[in-house]
Amino acid sequence: MTEACTPRDERRRRTEANILDAARELFAELGFERATIRAVAARAGIDPALVMQYYGSKAQLFAAAARRTRSHQSVVQAGREQLPAASLADLFDSMESEADREAFSALLRNCLTHPEAGRIMRDEVMCERSRAVAATIGGEDAELRAGLMAACMIGLSVARYALEIPSVAGASREDVERLLEPALRVLVGPPPASEAGTPEA
Repeated sequence: MTEACTPRDERRRRTEANILDAARELFAELGFERATIRAVAARAGIDPALVMQYYGSKAQLFAAAARRTRSHQSVVQAGREQLPAASLADLFDSMESEADREAFSALLRNCLTHPEAGRIMRDEVMCERSRAVAATIGGEDAELRAGLMAACMIGLSVARYALEIPSVAGASREDVERLLEPALRVLVGPPPASEAGTPEA
């Protein structure tokens, strides 16, 4: 099928994917400060105005690239009982390929070394997921519980894939799930009273 015959929605999806792939590569290579809209457009083979049309600003482009890097989001659709297993599944499914590990490490470096990149990740990427998880947890301390679960996942990601701490990096997926899932279940906590039902008199 020629480009002229490709449906408009499909062309748009391809363009978006090309932009985000180019952005992810350049944020990794150059960092948030030095990566520019013009450079991303050149890498993607399109006009810079088209990048702005799709994403509006470098900040929004970085947020979109970060979401693409951490694309597995089954925890957002998971029920309360499934949250611990879904959190771990998202991490493993996102990070087990070398390309994904490299993208995560680059993303982490940007967030730790550039305040604006850190703000975008905190306020525009992670908060969406945390809000969804907190809503599923419900009850007292839901936001804190969701935040602590996110902190555990970030810590595991750093230890296993960035720092490669031997005991953690060398552990099997099954062993990590066996030991960490119960801890995450404690963080989720018991169901709110409204869900637990009223005890019989």
